[in-house]
Amino acid sequence: MSSHFLAYIRVNKMKYETKSIIIGRMKRVNQDEDYPCFVHLFEMNDPHKSGKVPKKMLDFDQIHKVILKRLNVNYLLEGNDIVINNLEEVDVDQDGPHLIISGKQN
Repeated sequence: MSSHFLAYIRVNKMKYETKSIIIGRMKRVNQDEDYPCFVHLFEMNDPHKSGKVPKKMLDFDQIHKVILKRLNVNYLLEGNDIVINNLEEVDVDQDGPHLIISGKQN
């Protein structure tokens, strides 16, 4: 494990009421760093088909791993993004270089 992991701090878990999310990776600035990523929250299912703007956009720097717990997901091969539909709420928790996403689906 590289020493840059020691600089991370725990961020409190945030809970959001939302219908769906898209999780994606953004381009790295420096090849020696982990990836920045985003979680976009929407008020409808399949937001990638709608062209609508997210109701909330969460951005994270230097994420090594995204951990999804107890969620049914769809992986979009065209854009390398993950879509999670049929949500009631989602919990987003950054623990150092890890982003942990869980929630309630109907």
